[in-house]
Amino acid sequence: MSSQLEPTGTPAPSTDAAQWATRANQAARSVTRSFGRRLLFLPGTHLAAVSLPGTTLKSLSGPWHYWWQAHYVDCLVDAGRRELADKKRFDGDSRPSAGRLASRLLTTIRLRNLLRFVNDYYDDMAWLALATLRLEKLAEETKKPGRRRNAYIRKSLTLQFDSASTDDFGGGTFWSTKRDFKNTPATAPVALYYARTGHTERAQQLVNWLNSKLLHPERGVYQDGVRMSHGQVVVDNAIYTYNQGPVLGALLELGGEENLRRAALLVDAVKRELTLPGTDVIRGDGTGDGGLFTGILLRYLALAARDARLPAAARETAKSLVYSTAEALWTGRRVDPNPVNARKGTPAIVFSFDPQRPAGETYPAGTAVELSTQLQAWMALEAAATL
Repeated sequence: MSSQLEPTGTPAPSTDAAQWATRANQAARSVTRSFGRRLLFLPGTHLAAVSLPGTTLKSLSGPWHYWWQAHYVDCLVDAGRRELADKKRFDGDSRPSAGRLASRLLTTIRLRNLLRFVNDYYDDMAWLALATLRLEKLAEETKKPGRRRNAYIRKSLTLQFDSASTDDFGGGTFWSTKRDFKNTPATAPVALYYARTGHTERAQQLVNWLNSKLLHPERGVYQDGVRMSHGQVVVDNAIYTYNQGPVLGALLELGGEENLRRAALLVDAVKRELTLPGTDVIRGDGTGDGGLFTGILLRYLALAARDARLPAAARETAKSLVYSTAEALWTGRRVDPNPVNARKGTPAIVFSFDPQRPAGETYPAGTAVELSTQLQAWMALEAAATL
């Protein structure tokens, strides 16, 4: 394995769907076996540790990271969809299916979140709502209808989104219950959620607001948000990779000539603005929350790559971005020579949080590994496996 990825490119990415599925299964096993554990040893619970190595006390007293768990649900749904297609479980017949783990995880999120699904951040709740929708659809396709819990989550969180999507600042969705900042991280996934639940008018209003307030006119990507400062509306012009993903998803879900035109332009802008020089590899955004960012964008680029309504050039660009970034993350992985350690709190595979640098450099042996960064790589491999 190379110790350093060249800045001018990475190995030619595989386009073999079966190979990507195998890789995704390896990532799924690594994350679920090493990070996954019961909550307070309670039977039937499942939650991911925030970092490894770690302890039960540390996981309960440290940061909660609700939205990392929401993306863990999404990754398990990805694995569940492959299980459905392949007719075999990602981790062997003797272990729970991905869908079963995702269902346990949803229940455990509520327990860990003080017996509720509501929290202080509307973007966190939107990610969980989107993951729940996908899990419910998987349950229907596997002829294991979702429980009333899923309907309760939708009803409860929809009320939150309705209250946060106001006319303040001309529209959009508040980021938190402080209600002083409206941004792409909340507005875009809420718009996507509305679109997927049949509230297309609300979804389109939010997309229109994003286009009018936060779309950078020259760069073609979406800026972070707007807030009130000294009586003036001020734009936070930071550009984050993951913000582009749910906007792209909402545009595709809504469809129509203008939304699809904008989606194709956004794919091109991502390639132009957010890739490493001379490559189709999307940049990384570090650790912590940023450790999820690139993976989230790849999830929605994969949708664009498969959408026949988009121009062929845009689909090919999206496909190349997914394959190239996933290949870089896979090539840079660090493999534990003793896989049994995964059961002792060390991941069997460690993925770098930076596609340009190998995990041996970003996560040397013995250093703490964050869940967010491993979910990101898993998401990337799942995205590639859908192509």
